[in-house]
Amino acid sequence: MSGFADLFSANKEFVKNFKAHDLTGQARKGLAIVTCMDSRIDPLRIVGMAPGDAKILRNAGARITEDVLRTLVLATHLLNVSRVLVMPHTDCKMASGSEEQIHAMIKERSGLDTRSIEIRTVTDQLAALSSDLTRIKSFPYLPKELEVVGAIYDVNSGVLKEI
Repeated sequence: MSGFADLFSANKEFVKNFKAHDLTGQARKGLAIVTCMDSRIDPLRIVGMAPGDAKILRNAGARITEDVLRTLVLATHLLNVSRVLVMPHTDCKMASGSEEQIHAMIKERSGLDTRSIEIRTVTDQLAALSSDLTRIKSFPYLPKELEVVGAIYDVNSGVLKEI
């Protein structure tokens, strides 16, 4: 546990001022945000929301994977989500090299051969975003009236540009 002591210590401080704010697990503002795991992204603050307002789904590259679709099915049918923002970002590692290059970097750093894993790198973020939006809009288990939009977040300026 010593590698995590800082986290549990910080949690003790967090608990001192914690207020649940009547949070229920529902997305109060009806929004789900699909974004990257990049720690420079603070999804709720970027769109002016607070805890409890939206569901946040994160993965490398903000890609629409099978697991994201599964989660959106649950969020739309059970957790009050009626709109989805897909939000990749500038300066993303998943847009910085090919699938082969990323696998080679991992092999070089760790010695592991990860070629059996689909990394889902992108050479054209706009094309990938367009494809991912289509994937959501055409998924048969999501409501037809689900509103879906894509936007790219600029990690250097804070600007969210609708696509």
